[in-house]
Order: sequence, then structure tokens, then C-alpha cells
Amino acid sequence: MLRLEHISKIYPNNHVLKDVNWEVKPGDRIGLVGVNGAGKSTQLKIITGETQPTTGEVVRPNNFRIAYLTQEFEVNPKRTVREEFWTVFGEANQAQQDLAQLQQEMETAEPEELDRLIKKLDRLQRQFESLDGYALEAQIEKIMPEMGFSLEDGDRLVSSFSGGWQMRMSLGKILLQSPDILLLDEPTNHIDLETIEWLETYLKGLKTPMVIVSHDREFLDRLCTQMVETERGVSTTYLGNYSAYVQQKAEAQEAQLATYERQQKELEKQQAFIERFRASATRSTQAKSREKQLNKMEWAEAPTANLKKPRFHFPPSPRSGREVVNIQDLVHSYDDKLLFLGANLFIERGDRVAFLGSNGAGKSTLLRLMMGMEKPDEGTIKLGSHNVIPSYFEQNQAEALDRHKTVIETIHDEVPDWKNQEVRTLLGQFLFSGDTVFKQVVDLSGGEKARLALAKMLLRPTNLLLLDEPTNHLDIPAKEMLEEALQEYEGTVAIASHDRYLISKVANKIVEVREGELITYQGDYHYYLGKLEEEKEKKRQEEEAAKKAAKKKKKAAGKKGKSLRS
Repeated sequence: MLRLEHISKIYPNNHVLKDVNWEVKPGDRIGLVGVNGAGKSTQLKIITGETQPTTGEVVRPNNFRIAYLTQEFEVNPKRTVREEFWTVFGEANQAQQDLAQLQQEMETAEPEELDRLIKKLDRLQRQFESLDGYALEAQIEKIMPEMGFSLEDGDRLVSSFSGGWQMRMSLGKILLQSPDILLLDEPTNHIDLETIEWLETYLKGLKTPMVIVSHDREFLDRLCTQMVETERGVSTTYLGNYSAYVQQKAEAQEAQLATYERQQKELEKQQAFIERFRASATRSTQAKSREKQLNKMEWAEAPTANLKKPRFHFPPSPRSGREVVNIQDLVHSYDDKLLFLGANLFIERGDRVAFLGSNGAGKSTLLRLMMGMEKPDEGTIKLGSHNVIPSYFEQNQAEALDRHKTVIETIHDEVPDWKNQEVRTLLGQFLFSGDTVFKQVVDLSGGEKARLALAKMLLRPTNLLLLDEPTNHLDIPAKEMLEEALQEYEGTVAIASHDRYLISKVANKIVEVREGELITYQGDYHYYLGKLEEEKEKKRQEEEAAKKAAKKKKKAAGKKGKSLRS
């Protein structure tokens, strides 16, 4: 239904795409993967026609409807939710607004003016009906609860909803267009786990084929039926989800390497024979025959070396005491919202704690409280008294960098005693090499800023890492780098993140921020998910038991009333 054929894209200073070939068939959910700058979003823009390829073409049927959910949700905070949905239907929306305006005018119109307005009302209503306006209105009333909105929410302003709910509005708007294909560019950015899981479930239920650009590996694992990797401008398609892609790619590289090495050994053997007997009176004919055979053979290419990945290790951690963080009877508000009400938590040496909870639950605030950047309203929050050395990576750390410094100055100013080569060696671990170290921070991409901010964390040894959404803006190789470094880290980690893949790889304890409490689960992410299912099942059984008890009580009351009447 849609096919990219030999697509290339050349910008003045960058050959982004060289030979991209893949297709979308009915029912496909395709994940596009590749490092930052590999051209994933460019491919989406080429599909929509926003960007033209340098060579190649996109083959699709006539009147093919494409819906594109961009990284920035296109909603107007001053509209109501219902008004926002109506904007999808341009002409009908205008007619609907004209009708609403006219009805307001009629409420205060003088009798002599009313007759003219009634005639205008009749004309507008017929226009609205001809645009199938009442059917469109029904579609909007149907899509709102599908997106999780109540009918009462329809009259609330868009600005009163979080980013996750605004994403739902944007998704609902493009689904109202009945698209033939859905393009999603980083749909899980800046939304909480609850909304991500809702989005996964909702998208699984759609029959519309879709193409997804995402660095959320768990999201790709749960949704995708195919993966398309773009590496050095060339695309390769893999069947299955993200985990299947990783396995297939590793197996393909191993097989290619084995074939290449086997052929190289055979080549060396045959070349040695040819050189030895080329001038032989008795075997020169045989040597020439073998040389001809070698020239006709198809030789396997040497496997492409893996793209250079960032690598780093945290400095050795000074050993702390057993008690690292102790929170007792914490009460705290933020912007007049009560976040914690008598919360308690104990973190000990070696814990890797992941804080989970909805956006606005207080995860970032809790990390700031641990750092002493905020004071609790009531209760205590203390770091251990024996040698606890914290380091804090705040959610907007990358944006907090000095925009006017160069990359090398950013590090050098923190460690003025270091030699240039020492600084460049550190930066090289984060893929800053050559002239890139002289780029100003203002000119860096979001991923580059995030890598530079992480590099700053290595400048002094610590034994308590407080990390607030550290994977924001990082591509998959950089996320893998961070996971490996955290797994090897000898200290204690407290991390607030929506990256389920990272949490499942790193955390050995889960703390959910829920209704003012800190609820601890003494196990990893999969243990936590299992416990949540147990809690849901227990609640379901209790509700079922309560219904049965109420029904039994009602039945007993009916029998008692009947006996009294008789």
C-alpha cells in the first residue's frame, strides 16, 4: 500500500539517506530505528511530502490519507477539548462556529431583527447538514471517551490538561481523519508510564497500519511487527519486534563474519597454490585454472564494523555507610498541590531504586529534596551520616549548560588542572572528537547536550547518583551505554524515569509514588508488574465479593419484607 524505492536525501553538508527501500502492507506496525541523525524523521517527512527526496520515489495509491503525529503536539491551549477536536473538520467547524455565534445573537436580538436571523439560521443549518455536520459531531462524541475524556471534559480548556492528555487530543484529531496510514514520531516523549501503557493498548487495537519512530525499546517491543534500521544511509528490514531485530542483526553479523573468514582462508590457500605453481612446468595449467575460478567467484564482503558507540564507566565510588537516604513522615507540597503525606522510605548502600508514578506525582521533587535543594514542609529527609557523596542529574540538565561555552570549555572549566588530552579523552568516550569539541553548546542537538551533561557527571567520584529522566534525548546506543555503566556502578542509584527498558535493566527496587505515599516493592521491574497484577486481582475479587454481599443483603431484605406483608 506504500513503498519507498531507492530513496536518497542529500543536504548541503550531509548525505543523510543513500538507498532506502521498505514497504508498508495492511496490518503492519513498523518501527524505524537508527542513531540520532540517521534520517528517521526525514523518512516520515518524505512520506508526507513535506520533504522531497533527492532521488527515488514513494509509491502509494491515489487519494491515500496520511496522518502524522509529530513530536510537538499541535493543540491550542485556549480552545476547549471539544473545540480542538472540531478543528479537524475545517469547513464544517466554521459552519458550527457560525451557528453558535448566531444563536448567541438571537438571544438578545430585537423582534424586527429576529426574523432576519431566523432565515440566516435556516441557511446555516442546511449548510451544516450538507457538510454532514451532525454525523461529524457524533464522531467527536464517540472519539472523546475512546481517548479517555469524559463528555464533561469536552468543555474544559486544553491548557488544563497535561502533556500526556494533549498527546491523546492530537492522536484523536488525526484518527478523526480516517487515515490509511499512521505516522508516529516519538509518541512516548514526555508522557508518563500510565499514558504510555494506555497508548500501547489503544494502538494495538487499531487496524490502521503505522510507522513508528521511537527510542522507547519497550514500546517497540510491544507494538511492532517489523523493524527497519537505517545505518549509514542504507535501510535493512527485520521481521518481528525490537528484541527480534537485535537478535537477527547479531546473528546476521556473526554469519557474515564466519562466511567472510572462511572465504579469506580459502582465498589465501588458493593464492598460495597459484603463486607456488604459476611457473611450474607440470602444474602451471592447474594454477591458471584455479586463478580463473577465483576471479569468477562471488566473495562475501567484510562485515561493516559496528557504528562507534559511546562507552564510559563511572569513577570508582568511595564506600558509604549502610544508610544512604532515610525519609520519615515526609509532608510536602508544590505549587499548592500536596505531594507527600506522611511518606517513609529507607535506601541502603547498593540499592538501585527506580521511582515510578504519574507526571506531577512528585518524583522530581523527591530527588531535589534528597539533594537539599528544597526543604520539606514536615518530617525529615536525610542522607546517611557516613561518607555519602551525592551527584544529581536534573531533568533539564542538558538545557542548564552554558550555551555560549564550547564543548571542551564546558569540561575544562570544571577541571582546570586537567590537560587538553585528558579532557579530549573523556569527551571521546561520549563521541565528541575532532573539531566537534569546539562546537558551542547552543549549536548541539538535544542528544549531544544530554551526552555532554552526562560527561560532566564523571568529573568527581560519588557514591549516590540521583538521576531525573537521564535518557531524555538519548538515542538507543547512548541509552545502552548508560545502562551498562549503571550496572557496573559500585554506589547507590535513585532514578526517576519513564524508560521501562532502562528500569528493567538497572533497578533492583521499585518505589511507586502514589497518593502521597512511597510504596516500596522489594524487587525488579518485572517483580513490580507481577505485584500490580496481584493487587488488581485482589481488588477485583473484593469488589465482586462486595457486589455478591450487597445482592444477598437485598435479597434477604426482600424476603423479610414479603414475610411481613403476609
